[in-house]
Amino acid sequence: MAGRTHLQHALPVTFGLKCAVWLQPLLRHVERLDQLCPRVLRAEFGGAAGTLASLGDRGFAVAEGLAQELGLAAPEAPWHVVRDGVAEAVSLLGLVCGSLAKLATDVILLAQNEVAELAEPYVAGRGSSSTMPQKRNPIASEYILAAARGVHALVPLMLGAMAQDHERATGPWQAEALAIPQAFVLTHGALLHARPIAEGMVVDAARMRRNLDISHGLIVAEAVMMGLAPLLGRGEAHHAVKHACDAALAGNIPLVDALAREPAVTAHLDRAAIERLTDPARYLGSADAFIDRIRAAAQASL
Repeated sequence: MAGRTHLQHALPVTFGLKCAVWLQPLLRHVERLDQLCPRVLRAEFGGAAGTLASLGDRGFAVAEGLAQELGLAAPEAPWHVVRDGVAEAVSLLGLVCGSLAKLATDVILLAQNEVAELAEPYVAGRGSSSTMPQKRNPIASEYILAAARGVHALVPLMLGAMAQDHERATGPWQAEALAIPQAFVLTHGALLHARPIAEGMVVDAARMRRNLDISHGLIVAEAVMMGLAPLLGRGEAHHAVKHACDAALAGNIPLVDALAREPAVTAHLDRAAIERLTDPARYLGSADAFIDRIRAAAQASL
């Protein structure tokens, strides 16, 4: 399929690599969650001002016993005004939603009629228009984006609430009570909408190939330049291929034909060699290796 940068064709990629890119940060989020839990799931028991003075010298022993009874870790000291743990938890939710929003954005763009390479799984009545019966709107992706924006608005609130005054704050920790439940609920909703997309997305490989070909080979101009560079030098190869690209655009002809008319190219390559260089399947670099590495990482995380 066509890889796109600045929303325009760049170089050939594979849909498998696109999926692997979506998956890659989610694997790290699982890792982050495992690392985060010990820092967040800690008992808080500090008395009126964090000294447990009313318990004499038994303060830590009581705090440790309470933590054990609750199945939580016992902190080194009370953390009532030390809010890095809860702020980190909501920040992680922001990262999760950001990664899901990347997936949702790509799905929405790929589902446009002019692209039509991918669609959300069809469910009767879902995503339909009240006035246009033909429409199948990417509603799950839209909900993911909405949820992500909500969570991202709450992350700064949590970071701001870390500025707790003295031994018991006058407002910041009450603000956390507004943010934390919303952040978890919205993230949960985003995940609920992302899962059916991941499990049931409709992929149109034929359309991907047709879209790949709409530039009549220009998408592999870099491949030709790199193939010519050892023969002509990098600068001269770039000049020759650029001239052929301009001719292809001006004459509305395939790049392979424009290259076959370029003396600097035909002096070194015959038609068969030019066709090999303009085959998108031959210019995928390490795409398969990257996919295999991410798949292996996913298997290891199960």
